[in-house]
Amino acid sequence: MSQHPTDPYRTPQATPPARSLPRRDMRDATRAPFTPPGAALTNQPTQHAELAQRYELLERLGVPTVPSEDFDDLARDMAERAGFLYGFVNFFLEEQTFVGLHQPPADSGYVIVGRTMSRDHGWCPEVMARKKALPLHDVHASPRFSGNAVVDAVGIRSYFGAPLIHDSGTVLGTVCVIDPEKRPLAEARRLRDIVINAGVQVMDHIARAPVR
Repeated sequence: MSQHPTDPYRTPQATPPARSLPRRDMRDATRAPFTPPGAALTNQPTQHAELAQRYELLERLGVPTVPSEDFDDLARDMAERAGFLYGFVNFFLEEQTFVGLHQPPADSGYVIVGRTMSRDHGWCPEVMARKKALPLHDVHASPRFSGNAVVDAVGIRSYFGAPLIHDSGTVLGTVCVIDPEKRPLAEARRLRDIVINAGVQVMDHIARAPVR
């Protein structure tokens, strides 16, 4: 992707410090946090049960819940295939945990993100809830998805994500790509298929891990 010196989403400093994506204590006071359909407070017991199930499955499969070079490589390959600046392999634990991460170089002028984000931010919670891919070629095209803390924090215009679903039915997390440039609607199907295929690759990699 070409670099644009006047791009409004570029940060002014030459080497921006790494920082985590938005957390609950960084909410914009004028904007409610993103909450996927049905994710009301009454669902907290269900969410705790799903979290425990997720941890148990990852442990049994021998999959670490910390950053991994293998997952970083998968995130980079997905982002490069899509032509996006950022790529993530994201496990939904106490926080969204980016065990795989690809992003611009530190001296690029773009936001450099950390490895975690609150569970209720971004669009991955929607992917988890719907258990299927979410293609957003332009997040501002839909009021439902434009009101999101990540839009302002990183300046995101396009998002494509897909769930990581184990054969048991447990949803472990997501893979996704994000970028400060919107994409043509005509490209949405191709980009959606890239992240879906990346999700299959991640699950194949998990299946090859030594089972405990």
